[in-house]
Amino acid sequence: MKKIATENAPAAIGPYSQAMATESLVFTSGQIPLVPATGELAEGGIEAQAEQAIQNLAAVLEAAGSGLDKVLKTTCFLQHMSDFAAFNAVYEKHFANKPARSCFEVGALPKGALVEIEAVAER
Repeated sequence: MKKIATENAPAAIGPYSQAMATESLVFTSGQIPLVPATGELAEGGIEAQAEQAIQNLAAVLEAAGSGLDKVLKTTCFLQHMSDFAAFNAVYEKHFANKPARSCFEVGALPKGALVEIEAVAER
């Protein structure tokens, strides 16, 4: 098992790793839309936050020797299910392979984020 860390995605804001990997799989922690350079949430609503969360996820996967094209499963958390269609419009641009997915509305996300995404991918 290997701990994955990259400066190209936000540092963990708690006692966890950005991802853990085995020889064949990567398990990411949830990625919220923090801009790595500033530590602030991406501005611009659900579309901008979804884009940033996916960029963060891609950076963690890349650090693990994987990529968005190797994602097997995502779990997506939305603060408001009313953002579902707008979120999907951004999501589908990045996940052409259409991995398995679960999507939930949650009461709150860290730092007031509108979206959080975690993934399991092949290495």
